[in-house]
Amino acid sequence: MKSTVLFLFASIFVFTSCTKDKKTTKMTTNPLLTEWNTPFGVPPFDKIKSEDYAPAFETALTTHDKEIDAIIQNKEKPTFKNTIEALEISGSILGNVSRVFYAVQGANTDDVLKATAKKLAPKLAAHSDKIRLNKKLFQKIKSVYNQKDKLQLSSEESRLLDETYKNFVRSGANLEGKSKERLKEINARIATLSQKFGDNLLDETNSFEYHTTNKADLGNLPESLVALAAKEAQKRKHKEGWSFTLQRPSINPFLQASPNRKARKILFDGYAKRGDNNNDKDNKAILQEMASLRVEKANLLGFKTHADYVLSNNMAEKPANVFAFLDKLWTPALNMAKKERTALSKKMKSEGVKGVFSGSDWRHYVEKVRKERYAFDEDKTRPYFEFTAVRNGVFVLAKKLFGLTFKERKDIPTWHKDQQVFEVLEADGSHLGVIYMDFFARESKRGGAWMNALRSQSNVSKMVTPIVTNNFNFPAPTKDSPSLLSFGEAETLFHEFGHALHGLFSNVKYQSLSGTNVPRDFVEFPSQVMENWFSEPEVLRLFAKHYKTGEVIPESMIKKMKAANSFNGGFRTVEYMAAAYLDMKWHTLTDAKQREATKFEAAAMKDLGLIEEIIPRYRSTYFAHIFSGGYSAGYYSYLWSEVLDADAFQTFKDAGSIFDAATAKKYRKMLSLGGSKPGMDLYKTFRGKAPEITPLLRKKGFLE
Repeated sequence: MKSTVLFLFASIFVFTSCTKDKKTTKMTTNPLLTEWNTPFGVPPFDKIKSEDYAPAFETALTTHDKEIDAIIQNKEKPTFKNTIEALEISGSILGNVSRVFYAVQGANTDDVLKATAKKLAPKLAAHSDKIRLNKKLFQKIKSVYNQKDKLQLSSEESRLLDETYKNFVRSGANLEGKSKERLKEINARIATLSQKFGDNLLDETNSFEYHTTNKADLGNLPESLVALAAKEAQKRKHKEGWSFTLQRPSINPFLQASPNRKARKILFDGYAKRGDNNNDKDNKAILQEMASLRVEKANLLGFKTHADYVLSNNMAEKPANVFAFLDKLWTPALNMAKKERTALSKKMKSEGVKGVFSGSDWRHYVEKVRKERYAFDEDKTRPYFEFTAVRNGVFVLAKKLFGLTFKERKDIPTWHKDQQVFEVLEADGSHLGVIYMDFFARESKRGGAWMNALRSQSNVSKMVTPIVTNNFNFPAPTKDSPSLLSFGEAETLFHEFGHALHGLFSNVKYQSLSGTNVPRDFVEFPSQVMENWFSEPEVLRLFAKHYKTGEVIPESMIKKMKAANSFNGGFRTVEYMAAAYLDMKWHTLTDAKQREATKFEAAAMKDLGLIEEIIPRYRSTYFAHIFSGGYSAGYYSYLWSEVLDADAFQTFKDAGSIFDAATAKKYRKMLSLGGSKPGMDLYKTFRGKAPEITPLLRKKGFLE
């Protein structure tokens, strides 16, 4: 998952504040606002304190106001340079502070950061509205836009002009009077609700625990994860036993391994009921109001639904296209999932287990059927996916494809001791950028995996190189065992690294068009392409080596792994698609009447024909992508991007090698252009034609 904060980066600003002790007045300098005398100008994380952000934001907001006012008060005739480009480079201080704050707040939050985020949400929304709804500023933009055919602009300058004008219109610049004021109220309220939704989800995830002192409950759980569960129990003040949480590295292995059916159900229900427990962390009322406000906002801006509003700026263009796309895959995926259910239920009954097969049984019996049918045991693959080896695997792949090398830098400050930082070098040894990698789950980090841009590439007056992050929630190492990853976790590392490459390869003039600043249904494409390489035997042999013996993963194990991973493909596709449909259902509402969340979701899933043993990958109350992230009416984009990634990877195969240098060069060129051209135009230039869905259907096993 890609995550960015859309403020601009460029220069720096010095801010001095006063703090008093009992005897003297002490002057301190806010490290967020001083010149960053660090390698490559990275943020000085070793000097930044949580308390520094609030005053830094106050200064940054004030400075940005002055920059905008200077554009408005300029008496010269509006031009591209004094209006559009000036607007583009404004807000540099705010961009610096924002990107650092939200990167840290997502990955290593604390009470101060949480409180700051709550106060900031409506402030930043109001600040954005003050700019986007400024009539005088918009008139200047419109003046330049109306003469664009007479201006001798480069293609990227023309794109920036078009996007700037369009974004102001989409933000309500044409609204007047009460409509404009209501839009401001809605934006502020949505920002506040979104922050609260995410905070509730993190708190509820962290508060859950299943503790056991019966080792039989652990089943065949790998020793590395047994040690991790024991460490968790100690952290939670238990004298003995093992504790399991709702973090994926904890819950998923337990659901697979534990023979204790009641315990599995407790954990499964704990996960599925997050934000839906009628307590002070309940998210139902929050998301209901958000969905209602989004309809009202869309209507104010001239759109029928929130999805119409969002998709008008995406490759899919309109909701009907998304539903038509999803419908092509839903029936074959659901049929496959039903066949899987039959096999799993049969296996459970063969063991003499009484009762009805349920969702909490699914993962447990998947592992049993895979072992039985394919003689495959995923736990035996973990030693070949020690996290450092997998990390090195993406580095080796990046070198083979693009000539990149990665030099670890111990002299670069980090926001957490577990972070690793690398300078990224071109084949000729020149500097390309910096990547931070943060691997392990912890209570201060939100769930999932994502990429941030701490600094986006630009080249207005000089080249500004990118600084990106990759964030994961892998099981942490213990004193007796390293962090050993599952196949899926290792694949996730490749996925997020694809986002990082998108940011690192950027080579455009304007920051707002660089890197991952592309339509939502294009942004997941570069990340998912990387997953194709991960599972190729040629790539696995480069890095998948036993952490103790150094033995390369056996060919027989690769074959078994690929065959076994094809099983349960129906489940994986259906649980994802159910969430994608749920997102679209919430955001194709045409009136602002609030719907009761539980009933609305149940009705939506019934209409789909979703089998009761599978729940959406994200139920409404913990669907952070759409209610506290940037994926509302856009969660379908992962599957949309799968069409692109399967088709793109076929290009390498058609060229005769998955490492084909000429194809890799064309692929990099496509990514380097960021959002400076429409996504489909970029893709067609790379591929030579529009993408086809057939490679994806074949990849998922929906075609014979």
